[in-house]
Amino acid sequence: MAKKKDNFVMQAGILAAAGIVVRIIGLLYNKPMVAIIGDEGFGYYDSAYAAYSIILLISSYSIPSAVSKVIAQKLALKEYRNAHRIFRCAFIYVLVVGGIASLFVFFGAGLLVEMESAVLPLKVLAPTIFLSGILGVFRGYFQAYKSMAQTSVSQILEQLANAGVSIGMAYLMVEAVADKDMSTKASFGAAGGTIGTGAGVLIGLLFMLWMYALNRKMIMGQMARDYHRTEDSYGEIFRMILLVVTPFILSTGIYNVNNFLDKTIYQKLMMTVKGLQESVVATDLSAIAKGTKISNIPIALASAMATALIPGISSDFTKRNKKGVRAKVAKSVKVTMLVSIPAAVGIGVLAKPIMQVIFNQPESLDVSSRLLAVTSASIVFYGLSTLTQAVLQSIGKMVTPIIHAAIALVLHAGVMAVMLLYLDQEYRMYYYVAATVLYSVIVSILNGFSLKKYLKYKQEKDRTFLRPLFASVFMGVSAYGVYHGIYYLVPINLLALGVSVTVAMLVYFVLIIMIRAVTEEELRSMPKGHLLVKMGRKMRLLK
Repeated sequence: MAKKKDNFVMQAGILAAAGIVVRIIGLLYNKPMVAIIGDEGFGYYDSAYAAYSIILLISSYSIPSAVSKVIAQKLALKEYRNAHRIFRCAFIYVLVVGGIASLFVFFGAGLLVEMESAVLPLKVLAPTIFLSGILGVFRGYFQAYKSMAQTSVSQILEQLANAGVSIGMAYLMVEAVADKDMSTKASFGAAGGTIGTGAGVLIGLLFMLWMYALNRKMIMGQMARDYHRTEDSYGEIFRMILLVVTPFILSTGIYNVNNFLDKTIYQKLMMTVKGLQESVVATDLSAIAKGTKISNIPIALASAMATALIPGISSDFTKRNKKGVRAKVAKSVKVTMLVSIPAAVGIGVLAKPIMQVIFNQPESLDVSSRLLAVTSASIVFYGLSTLTQAVLQSIGKMVTPIIHAAIALVLHAGVMAVMLLYLDQEYRMYYYVAATVLYSVIVSILNGFSLKKYLKYKQEKDRTFLRPLFASVFMGVSAYGVYHGIYYLVPINLLALGVSVTVAMLVYFVLIIMIRAVTEEELRSMPKGHLLVKMGRKMRLLK
């Protein structure tokens, strides 16, 4: 694990590439899995996974970021022994917290999900929480060294194992109850899918153990050359971990609890107040989840950028280098917007062709596509809110994102409940996704105000937001026209979609350079930037 140059955009690019690959694999394996377990089964799977995600957030999801932050601060001061002591203490923390959380999910599954058929899939997920905490400590340790490759490879291996085992076990579980009713088969099929999640985490953990073993000699060498006389006591370290991890958990938990809360509100109101059957509500949630999974692909860049930012900003802030912090924030927001804005427009205008490729269930294709078109607006705001949350946490403002997320949580939940109760029920699923978009907008705005307050920082708007939006609108019109033109001549969806996406990317690339939304220097700083500059010069867009 050689010490990396502080190129956080490049490290974010590595993570983003892995994140996008992971999400694409997820979409690809979800397609056959939905075909096996049906929309009803996918609804149970998604409901169980939402409950699992909340417990995971509380117990171990924040561990990589928290461990990365506190260890990066010690590495900035070259306190290698203290950094490794934190690493060991973090293990003890996740073993205790992860163990308790796993037992709670297994024995209390019925308290976490409204639909009875989602209980079995959730119970199957319980051991995965324990393993995820251990995996998170390893990922955080390597990220503190600003080395994202290990995390990236482990994520891809995890998802590949997840995909293979999920499909196989979903099929075997459905076959095991082939003589039962549809809801039973859907529940067992969903449980088979969740077995894959645990298998994936186990494979990722084994890979990270191997990486640690390969780097152990270098780590021990650093510790031997550490001449700092003061060693933090284990009591001090545990207090520090708790002081950092707890705010990370609260902010990340509240930030992400909206998905679980929305599903809970929807299920309660639709089944208890409006009298819909469990199978109907599960099918609704399946249609919504399909759009969410697709829209999450471009958000991977913001998540990766946030992960890559934390060690660098924590290090700069520890050294009181506010200028360096502001420079990192400016660059990360711009790169994220250069990708998020066109992604939102592209997915919005090509929602149905995209959905048809990935989730081509005829009975839910139209409604899933329309829901995806609405959800696409959240890509920009989730990207921005994810990034700004990480910045606030990295500069020590741990409570601020918690307050912002809590405000957004209450407001959007209230709006969603009112719409579901008093507006036309024909559009009930649209109220759900509209409230999700509202949540991301509120958090983005509040986080932006706080960055201005604490860092005296104000994001440049013209080249960061307006010019990419201008280019994206033209790109969207081009993509829509090309798709329908090709499909009219050759009615093959995948062909028309592939050509339209290629044309859209080319149009956007040309426009952002022509209208100077991005400079040559900024292109070079991006992952594979030299290839982008080379392409721009061949097209005579750059001198």
